[in-house]
Amino acid sequence: MARPVTRRILIVEDEFLVAMELEDLLIGMEHEVVASVAWLDKALQLAAHADIDFAILDINLGGTKSFPVATILRRRNIPFLFASGYGSPGLSEEFSNELTLQKPYCSQDLKRAIVQACTRLI
Repeated sequence: MARPVTRRILIVEDEFLVAMELEDLLIGMEHEVVASVAWLDKALQLAAHADIDFAILDINLGGTKSFPVATILRRRNIPFLFASGYGSPGLSEEFSNELTLQKPYCSQDLKRAIVQACTRLI
């Protein structure tokens, strides 16, 4: 059986407990969490410069949308998915075709969404 692919992942999530749980799930899947950030300015900096393979973006960061982070990730050809309690209706038209993981989610849904998002860029 093939060993799972280990990815370097950026988490952009403003709810501390959700971010901690997500980090635990990703580590359990043998991924490396490069950073977990709650603020747009730090997320923009990391999206532009960090050595990452994937990102999980909460759509709403304390009233600010994470779409500028997604724009940077697209430019760098780094796959990502949105995570939201609102689901895909919370997406702007520009990102309406992007994958969205509905909160709350389980590890199987997360694993499937990561594989699907990464496969879309191949």
